Parts: sequence; C-alpha cells; structure tokens
Amino acid sequence: MPVITLPDGSQREFAQPLTVAEVAQSIGAGLARAALAGKVDGRIVDTSFRIDRDAQLAIITDKDAEGLEIIRHSTAHLLAYAVKELFPEAQVTIGPVVDNGFYYDFAYSRPFTPEDLAEIEKRMGELARRDIPVAREVWTRDDATAFFKSIGEHYKAELIAAIPQDQEVSLYREGDFVDLCRGPHVPSTGRLKVFKLMKVAGAYWRGDQNNEQLQRIYGTAWAKKEEQDAYLNMLEEAEKRDHRRLGRHLDFFHLQDEAPGMVFWHPKGWTVWQQVEQYMRRVYQENGYLEVKCPQILERTLWEKSGHWANFKDNMFTTESEKHEYAIKPMNCPGHIQIFNTGLRSYRDLPLRYGEFGSCHRNEPSGALHGIMRVRGFTQDDGHIFCTEDQIQSEVTNFNELVRQVYADFGFHDIVIKLALRPEKRVGADEVWDKAERALREALKASGLEWEELPGEGAFYGPKIEFHIKDAIGRSWQCGTMQVDFSMPQRLGAEYVGEDNARHTPVMLHRAILGSLERFIGILIENCAGALPLWLSPVQLVVLNITEKQSEYAEHVAKTLRNAGLRAESDLRNEKINYKIREHSLNKLPYQIVVGDKEMAASRVAVRTRGGQDLGQMPLEDLIGRLLAEVAARSGTA
Repeated sequence: MPVITLPDGSQREFAQPLTVAEVAQSIGAGLARAALAGKVDGRIVDTSFRIDRDAQLAIITDKDAEGLEIIRHSTAHLLAYAVKELFPEAQVTIGPVVDNGFYYDFAYSRPFTPEDLAEIEKRMGELARRDIPVAREVWTRDDATAFFKSIGEHYKAELIAAIPQDQEVSLYREGDFVDLCRGPHVPSTGRLKVFKLMKVAGAYWRGDQNNEQLQRIYGTAWAKKEEQDAYLNMLEEAEKRDHRRLGRHLDFFHLQDEAPGMVFWHPKGWTVWQQVEQYMRRVYQENGYLEVKCPQILERTLWEKSGHWANFKDNMFTTESEKHEYAIKPMNCPGHIQIFNTGLRSYRDLPLRYGEFGSCHRNEPSGALHGIMRVRGFTQDDGHIFCTEDQIQSEVTNFNELVRQVYADFGFHDIVIKLALRPEKRVGADEVWDKAERALREALKASGLEWEELPGEGAFYGPKIEFHIKDAIGRSWQCGTMQVDFSMPQRLGAEYVGEDNARHTPVMLHRAILGSLERFIGILIENCAGALPLWLSPVQLVVLNITEKQSEYAEHVAKTLRNAGLRAESDLRNEKINYKIREHSLNKLPYQIVVGDKEMAASRVAVRTRGGQDLGQMPLEDLIGRLLAEVAARSGTA
C-alpha cells in the first residue's frame, strides 16, 4: 500500500499501486485536468507513471517551470508529427527545448518555404485539437533500431544504434507517429494550445560541418496566449533595437566577409568605445588597479603550462615561426602572471590588482557569430587580483559592490547573480574546487546577495560568479564575472614570501565587469534603441541655423560648446529647418540647438531634446552648465 507524501507535507495512503494521474484525480478533478507530469522523489515522469511504493510526489502543471519545458518538448514532437503527415519523405532527427521554445531538425529534399511553415503550423493545430493520447513505450535497442530503419528514418536509427545494447529505449507514440525520447511528455496533444513556428535555418547533422546539412524549424510554445503575445511583442521590439541595423544606420561600425567576427569601428562608433574605455580606466584607477599591457602572441609551451592548450586549444588561433608554435591569446591571465613573476613579491604587496584592456581572439564557429555580440576578435576590461586566501572574501565582496555601481552608471539596475560550479573538464583537485566554491558562496553571503547555482558551468580553472543584467525589454545578458583560481598561479610558478618567510602560491581572482567591450556596446545600443545617454553619445548636440543669415552665429555657438568639452557639430546646410530637425532626430542626437534671428539678436539659443521636448530659449552659458551636469550625472535625454 503506497503512501504518497505531497509537497505540503500531507500524506495519502492507497490500497494498491496507481499512476500519477490517478493520484491527481484523487486530490481533485481540477488538478487531474491540469496535470502535465509528476515529480516522484525528485524525478520528473509522465502522468502514466505507476507508483508502487512509498514516495514523495508533486503534480506538475503549466504553472511550473518544468511544466512549460514539457509543453515545449511535446510541441517539438507535434511539429515532427505534422511534418511527417505533410511531407512523408522527410526524415526526423532531433528536437530539443531551447530558450523560449524548441526546434526540430529535418532532412528533406528541398528547402521548406514560409508557405510550408504556415501549412505545418495549421496541421499542428489540427492534431492538437484531436486530443490524441501520447503514450510511452519501452523497446530493446535492436528492435527500435530495426523499426526506424524499416520506416526509412535512418538518422533516428543511427542515434539509437549508438545506445549501449543492454539499455532499454523509450519511444513515444501519438497516433501514427513514433519518436525516440526520454520524455516526459504531456498526456495528450490537446494540452498543446499555444504555439507558433518562427523560422527555418540550416544545421549540420550532429553539429559537425562535415556532415549533411539539415533544415531546422524553430518554434515557440507557451502555457497561455497572453504569454506568447508578450514574447512576440518583445521579439518585434528587439528587431527594432537590433544593434546590427542600428550600427549601420548610426554609422558606428560594420563587419565584412574578409574579416569574419572582426569589427570595423567608424569614427562615431569609436567615440562611443572611447567613452566606455575611459570610464572603465577611471574605475581601474579609483579601485587600486595597475594598468598593464601584454603581448598578443605567446609560445605554445606557456599555454601548455597554463592548461589552456589541453582545455581550450580548439578555440585558439595558432601560428608558427622559426619552428616554434605560438597562439594568439584568447585570454589575458597567463600574461598577467608573467608580470607578477618578474619580481620577488611579499605578502605586504598583496592584494595586487592588474587591469588590462586586453585584445583577445577566439576561433568561434562561423555559425555562432552575431554582429558585435559574438565575435572572434574582442577586447575585455580584464583584471586579475593576486591575493592570499584570507583576502578572497573582502576582494570579492568589494567587487560585488563595484560591479553593481558600474552597471547603474550605464543604466542597468536589474542584476541577476549566478554561481557557475566545477565543469567535467577541469584542472585541479576536488578539494581545491571545494575551497574555491566555498569562498565564492561566503563572499556572496557577506554581500547580502541572492544567487542561482549552475552545476558544471564554471571555467576549467575555477568556479565563477556571473552577473546578468536585464535590459529595457526584459532580456538577460551575462556580462561580468568573478572567478577564484587556485590552479593557474601554481602551474605558472607564481609565488610570494609570506609572513613566515616561506614561499606561498597566491590565489588569482579573474574578474571582468563589462566582459567584451564589443558585446557590451552592442547591449547598450539595443537597450537604448540607439538613443545613447548624453555622456556616451558620439555627437551630443547639433547646432542648426534657420537661414544662411545665422551661419556665423551658429558656428560660433558650436565652437563654444566644443571648447566647453562637449561633442558638438553644426549643420549649416541650405535646407528647411524641419527637415534638418527630423534628420537629426532619426540619428538620435540627444539635443538640437536652433538659432534664428531672435536667438542671434538676444545671444541665446533655442533647445530641443531628441524626444521632441521644446526647452525654449536660454543663454548659451546656461545650456553648457545644464549639459555638463547631465554628463557628470551620466543620465540621458528622452
């Protein structure tokens, strides 16, 4: 007689084994209708799962995060079902859940068209309305392989053949469609009510560019229509804010095929870059960092000692000279250790903080490149702190406060913190990792911060705190990191003389606030929809004359503004003033200064914001004071 313990601690005793669905029914008809799956002793299972012993059980509905994932995974199978009905010759491969949706890869003789996607989505709706039961079946590996071969699903047969022979294989059947899957899935297709197919993209079988190219259909699925509507509206807004489009429109940068993943910065874009870099340089100086600069290319032997060659070689660009193999640096840390090692260090020198605007290169796959957000050549606001174990907590705690202040200055106030723990591929003993992870947890507690833990997502040399910022439309971007590293300093021979006159290995804290400057500027552009705050705008204001009669006065105003340290231009073209105002508004300049006969006669200026607000006439000195105060406050105009 199984005793079921529910999440509220209550217990129910049953006379015989029963399914998750039957337990839900015993609690109430409403819960039975809402049940998508169950969590039995921490394991997520189908509602058809039979419980034959005492167990803890939670019923999963669409209100749970796990429930939404099950909906999306089941919708991926519904997509494959519809494709097979409409295009019987298409072969199915894999269809996982991704952020905000799912995809499924297909092998088919011709490209899927937008019209095909509309037909597929329509058929998915028909299959969902038929409320077809979804049933789990367990087969032997060989029987499953033979079955998929017999129906011409060679990709699926290849996947199953790779499973160990003594391992059972779970298949899911809905109507005439059968698919390989660990599950769980919704009880029937009728539970899938809110979904939309988004696009088709290319993908290689098993992610290997040497394999056949497949077609990947992306979709999104939600528990409620209003949630999907909000998501689609966010995507529409994100399209308007796309940094690649805005970068071209605002003349900030461009990319081209001859330099994949490398950015060509134009004068205006480089001005933004310089504002960001100089701001971070002041952060270095005000927080005890010594700025350094290391070589771009280091010999292979150093990368072997650091551990990068064994753990990161596939992402490194290499070159050869005079029978020596070199790598272009993907990270700055080994170089900073070389600087540390140039002299005999004392415990009195610690903590020693190095900062570098380090130019790095990583051989990212071409398919992963994305504007300036994901590139092969980038610059980090990188820093490394050499300290004792006793200094870890105070250094990390101080950094936690600093990073939040920097983000606030750039307009980001919603910060989510995550702690990435030891990956499977790593250097260092488990006890060292225990110590490093404990140090970061204690520092987060000391800072009074909440965090989420990410098992297996740390760097190969140490765990890390990740700082995720949320932008104006709710998207999350991982930027800053703080990593504790006990291994690399030892591997590269870093030492200091302790208070006991003995040699000790320092702890190395790897830290970045913005991360890649390229990526952070891309995030800024999208967060502001190109309307950067005054202190960051490459052109802060433009002076416009109404007629040629005011040209000399307009140029005088512009020159006075520039002499005051503001980035000002003049537009003296023989165009109508409304045309010039509209053009500069589209270019998102924070302020427009209009001078006509009245302004010239009174030695004043008329001021407009890019949002269209008319601030009226004012003396030029008053305007300069206002703008300099706004720059100092790092605020911006609407």
